[in-house]
Amino acid sequence: MSRRTLAAAAAVFVLWAMLDFVIHGMILRGVYERTERLWRPEGEMRMGLMYLVLAVAALCFTLVYERFVGRRNVRVAVLYGLLYGVGTGVSMGFGTYSVMPIPQVLAVGWFAGAVVEATAGGLVLGLVIRE
Repeated sequence: MSRRTLAAAAAVFVLWAMLDFVIHGMILRGVYERTERLWRPEGEMRMGLMYLVLAVAALCFTLVYERFVGRRNVRVAVLYGLLYGVGTGVSMGFGTYSVMPIPQVLAVGWFAGAVVEATAGGLVLGLVIRE
């Protein structure tokens, strides 16, 4: 794995961590507070595990692009991110909504957040990993 690929994965990780803070810690905070019975108390949340999961996801997102996308440029990378975001967002938001009693606004928020994060991650990949 090249330094450029590792740098891209690290940049995506940092971007996604920051966007997670904005999306979940600020924008959706009120929804989480109104549904607190569904979540662990803040003191019991396993944030180390959450960051490990985020790092693995960022690395896989980067490696799929780097290894399997033939034409690598900003446009293709953004489209890759958008498609990835729609796929993961539908699964995370509406898949969870179908089996858990979360409010519809949370499902929509998770979907939109995944689309924004992955599209922004695609932009990072396009800027860092080029042909």
